[in-house]
Amino acid sequence: MKRFLALLLLTSLLCACIPAGASNDLMAAVTPGSVSAAEATDDDAAAIADLALTLLRDEDIRGGNTLISPLSITAALGMTAGGAAGETLAQMESTLGLSRDRLNAVMAGLPRDGDATLHLANGIWFRDHDLTVSPAFLQTNADYYGAAARQAAMTDATRREINAFIEENTAGMIEDMLDKGTITDDTVMVLVNALAFEAEWASVYTKSDVRDGDFTTAAGETVTADLMYGAESTYLADGNAAGFVKYYKGRDYAFAALLPNEGTTLDDYLASLDGARLISILANAESTLVKTALPKFEYDCTYSLAEPLARAGMPAAFDPNSADFSAMAESTRGNIYIDRVLHKTFISVAEKGTRAGAATVVMANDSAAPDMEVKRIYLTRPFLYMIIDCATNLPVFIGTVADPT
Repeated sequence: MKRFLALLLLTSLLCACIPAGASNDLMAAVTPGSVSAAEATDDDAAAIADLALTLLRDEDIRGGNTLISPLSITAALGMTAGGAAGETLAQMESTLGLSRDRLNAVMAGLPRDGDATLHLANGIWFRDHDLTVSPAFLQTNADYYGAAARQAAMTDATRREINAFIEENTAGMIEDMLDKGTITDDTVMVLVNALAFEAEWASVYTKSDVRDGDFTTAAGETVTADLMYGAESTYLADGNAAGFVKYYKGRDYAFAALLPNEGTTLDDYLASLDGARLISILANAESTLVKTALPKFEYDCTYSLAEPLARAGMPAAFDPNSADFSAMAESTRGNIYIDRVLHKTFISVAEKGTRAGAATVVMANDSAAPDMEVKRIYLTRPFLYMIIDCATNLPVFIGTVADPT
């Protein structure tokens, strides 16, 4: 019986260099080339947001408090697409909503080690035998993603090395990403995107701004939550929901929340959204005074994204028979395919800012002009939220809060 190999694709939130160990540095002879980076356009941001919304609505993810990092997922899949060909590549590009070349250019424009707020890093581990890695695949990932790559025995020691890489580059927010037994000799590759975000609000909440309040959960129960009251100057609305933007210090990033109208469930609201509409809501924000209440919350999420991504439009990548990753590597033992896509996130939203599993939260307050109409958005029911890049509206994180307690 033909034996197929598993390619383990891991997405999470992190950043750094792969530690030297009993492995061979595949990038030692690779010099990153000069490439044309591109700032994400509204269409690029809409494509990334559209995939994020598709995943949030998936049966394996929706319900309760959710959180994914569209940026982390897109970066990891973009790196993997560098080794895809034929129908596998066509499906990946269709699912991502961007051509491989365009995605590479957008990812090349992202901040890496130099950005204190958003820290992004990539690492790849290949099996150290029965495998010939494509030099072109390594070059592309060095050029556009700044990725480190090594060959190593797929043993528990390598699993621990990968976990240490993730933990270090998320400031301890993501621990023990890979369970014992996850990596076996059938594992061809482990690809890791690490993303960490940490930011302080432009206007932090004080102790007097925090008071107990009622929050009605998705189940209809009333729970007591710590609500942080404030005033913002950016109002969001689309007819079915209203919300606000709260900036982090420096105003490069912001927290954006959308509260569905009374009588509209969060699931129904998510069903009505696509990426273009979501980016349009952000792009058409109104400058006006908004009285706000934001619950403090902290939680983590762990997802297996293989089936949701297959349902989103790229099943070939997960099919041992039809997957085509011939531009990545050649194995003497069988066809290379994606076996798993694992995604783990963490977020903490509190008085001073945000930390997210590849994230830190920033808080901000603005005063409004005299005689400006006062809006009121109290997030006391399930709501959708994002951490966005203010220059492009690119969603770094997107999630839902059904119960902040």
